[in-house]
Amino acid sequence: MADLHERIQKADWKTEKHVPVIECPDAVAAGAAFEVKLSVGKEIAHPNTTEHHICWIALYFLADGGKFTYEVARFDFAVHGESTDGPNKGPVYADPAATAKIKIDKPGTLYALSYCNIHGLWENMKPITIA
Repeated sequence: MADLHERIQKADWKTEKHVPVIECPDAVAAGAAFEVKLSVGKEIAHPNTTEHHICWIALYFLADGGKFTYEVARFDFAVHGESTDGPNKGPVYADPAATAKIKIDKPGTLYALSYCNIHGLWENMKPITIA
């Protein structure tokens, strides 16, 4: 039986529509708030249908030399055109994109994990330094 980490897929978000994208400065001031934008499908649009959609994106932080990874934020996308009239006939869809405002005191790595209802878990990471 495979461990969960063996089931988390990775690829370049510029060529794979399921990979979460992390957009933020490469370096920030210690303790200063900054925005982290998360999305799926930046270069290649991900379907956003009742049958095929991104359910959620989560953001994590691991400080350099740290033992534990911290969950920073989680964004659930709960509507994808569902309706009593049938699939993709609803009046509202949620795009898989969100912004978190965070502060860090140490350099480390931001991790994003996304979940596609058909293609499973996808990961991306971005190192961040203290200026």
